Amino acid sequence: MAAVFLVTLYEYSPLFYIALVSVCFLVTSALVLGWFGLGVPVILRNSEETESSTRVLKKRMRQVKNPFGLEIPNPAAASVTRGVTLTPDCLEDCVLTCYWGCNVQKLHEALQKHVYCFRIKTPQALEDALYNEYLYKQQYFIKKNDKAEKYCQLPEDAQVVDFGPVPRARYPLVALLTLADEEDREIYDIIAMVAVIHVPDESYRLSCRILYQYLLLAQGQYHDLKQLFMSANSPAPSSSDTFPGESSTGRGLLEKAGLAADEPELQEENSKDCVVCQNGPVNWVLLPCRHTCLCDGCIRYFQQCPMCRQFVQESFPLCSKKEQDEEESTRV
Repeated sequence: MAAVFLVTLYEYSPLFYIALVSVCFLVTSALVLGWFGLGVPVILRNSEETESSTRVLKKRMRQVKNPFGLEIPNPAAASVTRGVTLTPDCLEDCVLTCYWGCNVQKLHEALQKHVYCFRIKTPQALEDALYNEYLYKQQYFIKKNDKAEKYCQLPEDAQVVDFGPVPRARYPLVALLTLADEEDREIYDIIAMVAVIHVPDESYRLSCRILYQYLLLAQGQYHDLKQLFMSANSPAPSSSDTFPGESSTGRGLLEKAGLAADEPELQEENSKDCVVCQNGPVNWVLLPCRHTCLCDGCIRYFQQCPMCRQFVQESFPLCSKKEQDEEESTRV
């Protein structure tokens, strides 16, 4: 019935046909413009000019200074029976406390207590939170900028040659770095660092290494310090991925954590190491994969990491445009 009405209306009113065609044209134009924007549609653009239609979230960062650093200078020589050598590198006077055979569950409960109950600013605070669930403790006073090696070893009368099969109830070694001076705790946001260290034994011969590093903040948060994955030709970053929502003030954070390689000699080609365009310095960290491989110009074109193809959920810059300009002017 409706079709008969429209046909009859068309036969007796040509203006209706013209109006119908005009409405269809306007609706189609609105859909096209609304989908592609007011510019040239993506399908008509040059592929080099095509930007990602979905913007990757840029993480908000806050600049902080980490006063703690810890390295294992000779991991191949370390074992539960022979001990392990640690090299602290601190900006202020600190206390290094090593806990052998620390209970895994109690350690993570202690980190939660730092958030909800009380702040772990001193070794005694951590020991209270652990309920003394460790086998042996060693403590060293570290002077400011003192990089002397500290030797940690279980006593012979402990008679510990391994910590059992995986999964274990105890970490072989947990190192705690705290500020020695109470006044320094009011200056720094980061007041303590907890490093979980694997030490090889008869049951598990994986080489000695730092498994986890937790930065404890005065405000009651703690964050996992993680390594960035740089492209092969990239120089060390001027800032690093310290933890979600934070950034460090330089390469020193990775150096102190023992996660950064030695800085290569500055060469002209090292400043142009974006894996895509090879014409700009790497400046963007992609999350969650943590690949650091894109420059400021290429970051807007990618929703997937060009290194591992994982979808990028968030990203953050190693340094701002102002910092880059200052660095370039200093280098010149």
